[in-house]
Formats: sequence, structure tokens, C-alpha cells
Amino acid sequence: MSLVTDIKALAKEALGNLYPDVEIPGSSVTVNQTKPEFTGDYTLVLFPFLKLLRTKPDVIGKAIGEYMVNNSDWVASYDIVAGFLNLTIHDSYWASFVTSQYNNTTYGQGVPTDKTVMVEYSSPNTNKPLHFGHLRNIFLGYAMSGVLEVTGNKVVKANLINDRGIHICKSMVAWQRYANGATPESTGIKGDHLVGDYYVKYNDEFKKEVAQMVADGMEQETAEKEAPILKEAKVMLIDWEAGKEDVVELWKTMNGWVYAGFDVSYKRMGVNFDKMYYESDTYLLGKEVVQQGLEKGVFFKKEDGSIWIDLESEGLDQKIVQRADGTAVYITQDIGTAIKKYEECNLDKSVYVIGDEQNYHMQVLKLILQKFGHPCAEGIYHLSYGMVELPTGKMKSREGTVVDADDMMDEMIAIAKQQTEEAGKTEGFTEEELTTLYETIGLGALKFYLLRVDPKKKMIFDPKESIDLHGFTAAFIQYAHARICSILRKEGIEKMPKDNLFADFKLSEQISPAEKMLAVTLEQYPDIMQNAADEYNPSLLCNYTFQLAQQFNSFYDVHSISKAENDEKKQLRLMLIIMTAQVMRHAMGTMGINLPEKM
Repeated sequence: MSLVTDIKALAKEALGNLYPDVEIPGSSVTVNQTKPEFTGDYTLVLFPFLKLLRTKPDVIGKAIGEYMVNNSDWVASYDIVAGFLNLTIHDSYWASFVTSQYNNTTYGQGVPTDKTVMVEYSSPNTNKPLHFGHLRNIFLGYAMSGVLEVTGNKVVKANLINDRGIHICKSMVAWQRYANGATPESTGIKGDHLVGDYYVKYNDEFKKEVAQMVADGMEQETAEKEAPILKEAKVMLIDWEAGKEDVVELWKTMNGWVYAGFDVSYKRMGVNFDKMYYESDTYLLGKEVVQQGLEKGVFFKKEDGSIWIDLESEGLDQKIVQRADGTAVYITQDIGTAIKKYEECNLDKSVYVIGDEQNYHMQVLKLILQKFGHPCAEGIYHLSYGMVELPTGKMKSREGTVVDADDMMDEMIAIAKQQTEEAGKTEGFTEEELTTLYETIGLGALKFYLLRVDPKKKMIFDPKESIDLHGFTAAFIQYAHARICSILRKEGIEKMPKDNLFADFKLSEQISPAEKMLAVTLEQYPDIMQNAADEYNPSLLCNYTFQLAQQFNSFYDVHSISKAENDEKKQLRLMLIIMTAQVMRHAMGTMGINLPEKM
């Protein structure tokens, strides 16, 4: 239970006792933090009650305020300002809260539930390396997995590898034509990058062939369908689905190179998966479902032999689920995968972290499964997110204009190194410690910047801005954490004491505004974590942690710890900063971001 929850419950109790003849819905009880310019800690909004009670706000506010003061031991006083009831909480409440929670390593953890949630993210194609566009997806998926787990769910982190289809065949055809047997070992090129080079090569050769055919008098549209290299790729896809041995062997070899490259990148990012799914396994299951749906009348066959579903009554259109040549399309694979995931893991919720350009596709997938009557349909949730661009604009992988994820991580670590050295902050570190520090700062900056924006919004990523020590960045939070650790080291106290060092603490004087604001912010943490889970929005956690770091800085600007006025104040402030550092670590760690102890 949080203080806001307690205030809402007490307010509802007050309304029920004061106005027993009027039914007041719980949803109308709104509590916010009191604005800094007014007296109080939390504010009850009175406007929703005016029409129901037909009474002036001052009268309602006074009645509720008196009730809350007289029927709780934690509401100290109240003040009414233009339709708002501002409540001041007893200092003893904040002192008791900090004393009981400052060394609680599980603070912020939700109550375990029996729900199993799968979060599917990354989902790369095996025809190219992970690129910068994947990073928002990966970090968002990993962060949401952490948030959902912290709030009590059993979480299964899943990765669906797009390891089959025409795009894979394009890289394979280009490798056959132009590689002369090149391998990652023979070239010294990371496997996923090597295969990606041939995807770009395919596109270059496709353009050349089309241009030549157009120059010879063919229409552009016809030339794009008749280009020899495209025909080769299409034949290869049919051969692969037919199990042609040499094609399957090449496919296994090139995918193996890519998987090895992905593993290196994932490890560096600090992300992992509990389940790996491969479309090469699930597309056949999807085809079986299509045949069952055809028999049930959910799907229909056109004259050319292709199979479709009619979603016009749902305001959509007709959607193909299997090509005329019998090969699967993306939706076929996704149908099979959705069913397989549900049956294997007994899922209550299946969260798909997929960009907003696939909103229609995900809507169709859910509708198809609903029409088919499969129980997995209701648990499908599309965590849709906006695309991320660089200041230079959009990126296109087939044109070779994307920024590889590996290169972006290198750049961020290099910026962290440069800024740390220029600031003269390297003294007292070993070379190994500095290497770790640069990675912690650089990758933390990258993750935080991509997570700090509401997933629904598009965003532009600026590498230098993302690592600004004074901005809305991970570096700002990391520095505040390192500052706390330094204070604790000087006091001879561990960053997270195993024993309650201040069990005998008793408050005998008033808490200062800065002390209270830090305590208020800390008390809100479990609610923020739960809100992030309910809204599928880790940016709430980013905003909270940044505000917590700001509150600490404001607190420390006005209060000394080593030279506190007395032992009581010193103990209170030590508890406050120990808890602040712990909450920072918990919040940032939930999102996969590390905090250094020295910086």
C-alpha cells in the first residue's frame, strides 16, 4: 500500500460517512502531489464531487479535511485552495517510512502473481546485422520485461528469429554469385556483418539489372519483376521450403554466422532471452492452421489458389494468408508462432514489441486468431513504438545507409571516454576500471536516451546530447549515485547496510522541506513502477529516477551530512541517501542500466 492509496481510501471513507445518501464512484477520487507554491504534501481534487453533493468546494473540503485529521494518525493538517484540499502529512510518518525502508533491498517489488507474461523483442532478420533501429526495440523489450517481473509477473523473454523468407534468399544468392567462398574467418568480418554486406550487394545488383532492362526497352514495373537475380531468390525460397539439400545447407551455414554475431552484440548490450523461436520452425504450424481455417470457413481460396481472410466487416480489408504457390507469408508464420508460444508457456499475456508501422499487421493477427477461436488471441498486446532517427535522417538497410548497432555502441563508449578524459576524471582508476566505466557511461547513455521518451512517440537520437552530464540523461543519474557512494565511503558505511544501523532512530525535531521532498519522492517509487507496468511505459521510470537525482542534488545543496547539526539529523540524512541510491540502482537496473560507484 502506498500513501496515495491510503489517502484515496480515507477520502472515500470520509465521503461515505459524511454524505451517506450520495453514491460517489471511487474513480472520481483524484490525489496529486501538492504544487510547490502551496502548503501541503498531497492534494485531493474536490471538483468531481460538486455536482453530486451540490455544495460549495470550501464546505466539502473543510468537512473532508476535518474527518481525515480526526480519523488518522498521519494527516497533520489541511488547507483549502480554490477547489483543492491540500493535506500535510505528519513528519513522524516520513521519519517512520525512511527508518523502516532505507535498507530494504526489495523496496519497489510488487506482490507475486500467478500470471505468466511473454515479452517478445529484438526479432531480427538473419540477412543483416542488428542496426540502430533495433536498439529501441531491444532496450524497450528488456526494460518492460524487468518492469513486469518486478511488479510480480512471471516473465518469459522471447526472441523470434526471422530466419527464412525472400530476404534471406537474397543474401544467399548474392553470396553464391560474388563471395568466392568468403567466411567470417577468412575475411575477419563479424558474421552478421558479412551476411549483411551481401544483402546490400544483392540490392545493388538488382538495381543494375533493372536499369539495364529498362534501357533495353522494358517497362520499369515489369523489369522489377523480371530481374534475373530476383527470380533466382524466388526459386531459392521455393527450393528451401521443398527441403533441397544444398540450399538448406547454405542457409544453415550463413544463419550460423549471423547467430554468432548476434550473440556477441546481445552480450555487449547486457540483454538476454529465455526462449528462442525460429520462423523456420513455426511457419509450417501456421500453414496447418490455414488449412484448418479453410475447412472451418474462416479462410477462403481464390481462383489462383491463394488463401485469404475477409476482414471487411471489421473495417479492414481482405488479407492473404498463403500464396498461390503454397508458400507462407508473414502473417502465416505469426499465426503459428502465437499458438506455439501460448501452448508451450501457458501465457496470460503475450506482449509484442514491434514498431508502429506494423499496427495494422498486429490488428489483423489478433482478429484472425479471434475468428479462429484460439484462446491465445485475447492475451495479445502490441507494445507499439515510434521509429527512432538520427539527426541525419532515416536509415535504409538495403541501401547500406543504416548505422550498425555495434558501431553505435562503439561511438557511445568513445564519447564517454573522451568526455571523462577531457574533464580530468580518470585519476584513481586502473585501466580495467576505466574500460568498465566508459562502457557503463556510454551504454547507459544509449539505453536511457532511447527509453526516456514515451514509446508511442517518434524520436531523434543525438549521441552527444545523450551523454550530457547536466541533461536529462543516465550520466546525470549515474553521477548522483556515484556522489552518494562517495559520501557513504567517507562515513565508513556500505552503500546498502545489511543491518539496520539506525533502528533506535527517534525524530524529535521538524523535518526540513528538502528532507521531506526527498522522502516524498522515495515513497512514490512503488506506484511509479506499477504505473510503468500498467501503461507498458518505461519512460515513467526514467522520468522518476531523473527527478529523484534532482531531488538528491537539491537536498545535498542545502544540507551537510558530515557536518549535520546533530546526530539525529545526520542519521536521518544518511538513511535518506542510502535509500536514494538503492532506489536509483533498482529502477535503473530494472531497465538494464548500471550505475558506477565512482565517476
